[in-house]
Amino acid sequence: MRFTSDNFQKEVLESSLPVLVDFYADWCGPCKMMAPVVEEMETLYEGKVRIGKLNVDDNPEIAERYNVMSIPNFIFFKDGKVVETAVGGMPRAALQAKIENLLK
Repeated sequence: MRFTSDNFQKEVLESSLPVLVDFYADWCGPCKMMAPVVEEMETLYEGKVRIGKLNVDDNPEIAERYNVMSIPNFIFFKDGKVVETAVGGMPRAALQAKIENLLK
């Protein structure tokens, strides 16, 4: 899923499911390395966690609101509130553990 400033309120903050937002940019090498892992998680957790990407170049106001200074930046939301953040590339197992923690 693609998050934008137009759908962020509804798709992230008002979501009945926990949400993982991957803040990225097209020019970011580590973001490109994480993309297949994020897509795999999106499939694996379909119906349990809403997972999507937000391009910081196209939506700078959202990135600024959440103090995204480095990318990739993963922000985990539950009931519209930030419950965890992670900055930088990480192994698949580490991202999956954070998603599992979001489900608790």
